[in-house]
Amino acid sequence: MNNLFLEEYKKKNLRTCQLKQLTILEEIDRICKRHDIPYWLDGGTLLGAVRHQGFIPWDDDIDIAMRAKDLQRFIRIAPAELSNELFLQTPESDPSHREPIIKIRNLNSLYIESGDDFSETYQKGLFVDIFPFVDYPDIPRSWVKHLAKGISVSYSVLHKAHYYSPRAFAEFFWFGFKYAACRTIWNILSFIRPKKTFISNIPINNGYGIMHRKDSLFPLGEIAFEGKMFSAPCNPDKYLKDLYKNYMNIPPEDKRKIHAVYIHPELIKR
Repeated sequence: MNNLFLEEYKKKNLRTCQLKQLTILEEIDRICKRHDIPYWLDGGTLLGAVRHQGFIPWDDDIDIAMRAKDLQRFIRIAPAELSNELFLQTPESDPSHREPIIKIRNLNSLYIESGDDFSETYQKGLFVDIFPFVDYPDIPRSWVKHLAKGISVSYSVLHKAHYYSPRAFAEFFWFGFKYAACRTIWNILSFIRPKKTFISNIPINNGYGIMHRKDSLFPLGEIAFEGKMFSAPCNPDKYLKDLYKNYMNIPPEDKRKIHAVYIHPELIKR
């Protein structure tokens, strides 16, 4: 009964949360345009723009991407330009936040993610994810899937909270070795192979080994999302097929899940 109540509560508040996240995206868009910082809608947000002209109806976050070098420039510029209720979450600004993903959080809200045991005090407001993209070496996709998965899974295991046990001890050394091996091979290939054709999320965020052709992304175009125009890949169809294959297929109802365990759109009423 409690789970049913919570699911109904999330559904009731979802649209309010989506619209609040949209205001964060608008603020990012404003800053990026003012300082000529390229970005684009990514992941489920781009899928929503193409398939639903806005949010996927059950989606509760926004994904965008930037080249890693542009993201570093955004990180330097944004704190001075964001409104008081928005917070740029990085490993430096919020050391207890373990994810290797930059987020812009709304501090007057609450978003509890799966697996959060409240042992860490990182900011937990509604957010927009910003993924850093880098050039990939021109190697077979099968190699990328193997190496990126090895890097991503190993990184995730090594950076989660650990409790002593013989299994945890062995796991730490195994995944430490695997991460070092996959990362070394990746670095060598990135050095010796040209990087003219492909681009994607940094390997630690790329567990599925996705690669995009640069000519499906650049030059950037625009797409309508919730009645407003935002930056997007020039070929959204190709970009989304790389991510989801048959992306226009609506998943069955039991797969349409809100990610958050709990969402609250406004902590202090105004």
